[in-house]
Amino acid sequence: MASPLDFSLDGRVAFVIGGATGIGYAVSAGLIKYGATVIIGGRTADVGAQSAAELGATYVPIDVTESASVDEAVATIVGTHGHLDIAVNGAGTGLNKPTVETTDDEWSRVFETNISGTFRCCRAEGRVMLEQGSGSIINIASMSAHIVNHPQRQAAYNSSKAAIVHYTRSLAGEWGADNIRVNSISPGYTETALTAVSRAMPDRLNSWLDKTPLHRIGTPDEMAGAVVYLASDASSFVTGADIVMDGGYSIW
Repeated sequence: MASPLDFSLDGRVAFVIGGATGIGYAVSAGLIKYGATVIIGGRTADVGAQSAAELGATYVPIDVTESASVDEAVATIVGTHGHLDIAVNGAGTGLNKPTVETTDDEWSRVFETNISGTFRCCRAEGRVMLEQGSGSIINIASMSAHIVNHPQRQAAYNSSKAAIVHYTRSLAGEWGADNIRVNSISPGYTETALTAVSRAMPDRLNSWLDKTPLHRIGTPDEMAGAVVYLASDASSFVTGADIVMDGGYSIW
């Protein structure tokens, strides 16, 4: 039986989709620190290759909106390493726009990347993990799965992230008997490129801070610890969970 205090990832292969920037980059670094062999997946080859070189990882191209691309990326990893033990699905996009002004294409783009992309990745990863009889999948959701952000208007994003949380729970129930754990994390406002524009707006930033008990926003490194935990044997009895990491924003 796994030790409840064993955070070691020695000998494990991890695929971090969206691992070249922001939270994904910090997650990749954290998994490497604890011994995992990390493969970064992303659509932008030059950024992915540069981040992989900085971290001591490798890069594979992937477009989560295309099933063939997802399947090929996972097949490449298994063909090279022989197994896939950890998968972090962090590809995502946002939309800050009033609902009555949102087009069908904009709505579809958010869902195609955030939830349909997560589905395609989990399906490909799950096929491998089911065959080998083990694995840990961590999906990146958001506190927006649990609350309605204010003052920005982002119904499409919120809804897609809520879908990720419930999809995660559904897979945990479906694959638990096969020794595959599926969990998610829900970051709050974090210092990434995706929040840079909003953080530069004093009124918006102050609104966020006023609603956050810790009265600050998070850093990517602070999100990585939960992924390391969920990837390791320290969380061997944890599946179907969503860890909300928002400085207390959602408690009010």
